[in-house]
Amino acid sequence: MKFKHESIEINAGLLIALTMVVISIGGLVEIVPLYYINDTIEQVDGVRPYTPLELRGRDIYQREGCYLCHSQMIRPFRDEMLRYGHYSLAAESQYDHPFQWGSKRTGPDLARVGEKYSNEWHVAHLSDPRAVVPESIMPGYPWLMQPLEYADVGDRMRALKFTGVPYSETQQEYDANVTKFGQGVADSLNILRAEKNLVQQAQTGNYDGDRARLTEMDALVAYLQMLGTLVDFSKYDEGYFAEFR
Repeated sequence: MKFKHESIEINAGLLIALTMVVISIGGLVEIVPLYYINDTIEQVDGVRPYTPLELRGRDIYQREGCYLCHSQMIRPFRDEMLRYGHYSLAAESQYDHPFQWGSKRTGPDLARVGEKYSNEWHVAHLSDPRAVVPESIMPGYPWLMQPLEYADVGDRMRALKFTGVPYSETQQEYDANVTKFGQGVADSLNILRAEKNLVQQAQTGNYDGDRARLTEMDALVAYLQMLGTLVDFSKYDEGYFAEFR
């Protein structure tokens, strides 16, 4: 066996050929399942693509590097679920490009942060974290009160549509979204009405506390407030946490 292994190592051509075979097998193992992604992601009611305002908020979240300190994936462990809630489902990330699972936690996981705090709390926390959490080491982001640029939000949605996110431009695509998500959600996913929908959601939600202005704070808080709120877990496993109570 030692001799055979040595013969491979000293034969450059054979070593390269065998290395390529191993790499090819490993690549196929990772790539082939992606062609069956619809079968590997569970079907969960409530999960939908981001609205235009939430999408811009997510872009700002990435721009500011929030994912470097906060994860968005709750692992299926007792301590994780007791602190953050139900473990994350694959379906919750199916419209994320890229996903925000994260690799470390300097701050808490945000997968279920939506509606946990008020809009006012988020604005205060993002502007000056220590004003609401004295021990926080998070930097402040007061510049988020600057006007939100959203003229290209339609193009951003088209780019995600290319990856498979079901934003609509045609009547056929819109009708398909009505069937899948309902008319209200389908309206919010219409690229042709993206700017109007964005402004309407910002004014209705009043995320930054001032309806007269449209800021990056509106978008980021809108994004944070929807995280983890789309799925009603009581419909799937009511009493799941009963043993922990």
